Amino acid sequence: MTKKKKIQAIKLTSANIGFEEKLWATADKMRNNMDPAEYKHVVLGLIFLKYISDSFEELHAELIKDSHADAEDRDEYLAKNVFWVPKKARWSYLRDNAKKPEIGKIIDDAMIVIEKDNPGLRGVLEKSYARPALDKTRLGEIIDLLGTIGLGDKASQSKDILGRIYEYFLGRFASAEGKGGGEFFTPQSVVKLLVAMLEPFKGRVYDPCCGSGGMFVQSELFIAAHDGRTDDISVYGQESNPTTWRLCKMNLALRGISGNLGQHHADSFNNDLHQDLKADFILANPPFNISDWGGEGLKNDVRWKYGVPPTGNANYAWIQHFIHHLKPTGIAGFVMANGSLSSNTSGEGEIRQRLIKEGLVDCIVAMPSQLFYTTQIPACLWFVSRDRHNHLPAGKAGKFRDRANEILFIDARKMGKMVTRKNRELTDEDIKQIADTYHGWREKKGKYKNIKGFCKAADIAEVEKHGFVLTPGRYVGFEVIEDDDEVFEEKMKRLTKELAGQFEESRELEKRISKNLSNLGF
Repeated sequence: MTKKKKIQAIKLTSANIGFEEKLWATADKMRNNMDPAEYKHVVLGLIFLKYISDSFEELHAELIKDSHADAEDRDEYLAKNVFWVPKKARWSYLRDNAKKPEIGKIIDDAMIVIEKDNPGLRGVLEKSYARPALDKTRLGEIIDLLGTIGLGDKASQSKDILGRIYEYFLGRFASAEGKGGGEFFTPQSVVKLLVAMLEPFKGRVYDPCCGSGGMFVQSELFIAAHDGRTDDISVYGQESNPTTWRLCKMNLALRGISGNLGQHHADSFNNDLHQDLKADFILANPPFNISDWGGEGLKNDVRWKYGVPPTGNANYAWIQHFIHHLKPTGIAGFVMANGSLSSNTSGEGEIRQRLIKEGLVDCIVAMPSQLFYTTQIPACLWFVSRDRHNHLPAGKAGKFRDRANEILFIDARKMGKMVTRKNRELTDEDIKQIADTYHGWREKKGKYKNIKGFCKAADIAEVEKHGFVLTPGRYVGFEVIEDDDEVFEEKMKRLTKELAGQFEESRELEKRISKNLSNLGF
């Protein structure tokens, strides 16, 4: 089968199952020797160009039928929140020129004129398709491939498909890039869990380290899936990496989400673009344990209400940044390294103690390992609420009970399934079980009970007895396990190996304690 026929063979409709994977496999073959980090911008930029062209063509066809409208009037499109696409930037023009050696320059020129005519896209689009290192034959093949999206469907269906493809490709590129990929993409199952637990139906949603915008996309999809109004939420974000900021701008535009990401990329600690923002919901996955966050120059910052975070680790700087930007009734859910649950380094323990005693910590979820592209070590989810006495977020008045003297601990470390040799994801059933447990505990009419080995609602006095350590395993205990049929010799071998690992951890902990005591002069 020729390459052209192979491309035609994966014609896409909204009913296809697994079409994203087929499209990825075909597109990835065209990558040749290009690095995924570089190829990402080539493909995602073209997907975005296809989307805005499809949107334009749909409205263009409607305006042609309307005798009172001018189909070539740019204002007609701006009035309906559709990007204006000049003739030589439309997909049909690129398709007709896909086999020409100068296709790279044609695409660059298209991106330039689109940015010129649409101020909201200034500095967002990729404009390096003409570079000699990019194989122009492969580039033409990618245009042919993406041109099959939505053939035979309405343009509105085509746009939805493009949004799905963009998100899927982001995830695959993140996986291919490994650690670097995690800087712009949070695994979808983790985002789904955060959204399912917080239920951001109405109000301001904020992510100060928004990556490619997955938190916003899933929030909108969640609302739509529950028959809500997506225009009931306002999106605010910030991203320090310029290329990731561009990816996010495109991702939101693909979904028709109007978000305030600032006029440029910026570091949330040293250049907070939303200083006066007080959000109803915060969803975030900040980078783990970063040491070069500029803490030396921020020791007197107004955000450090609960203690000055250590300059060598930004975890508690992030936590306090989130709290600072919450409304009095706001709630935040975010990913953290497990060390944040128990670390006492450089005042972290004191900050954590204050957060707990002042009733801000709502729930902690221990996550399984291998969920993230940045690291194979397990992480956790924190849920922090500004008002756990009479929590009345927008649209939820009177729904929640007073839980200020409790913290819910959930141990989800055994959940999830391996989807690749290196990565795990939470299933929809896992997400529902965790979210339902949280809702059942915090809602007045909810049904909740402690489950040995999985969840425990512990009062603050119990947490204090544990030295204000928030590791869920300390509270939920061990599940009752019926006797199994494992051969005794094999079980002893397995248990001995586990015990040896625990001894090793104990020795490491002893060394750290000795070192800390030595630093204190003992």
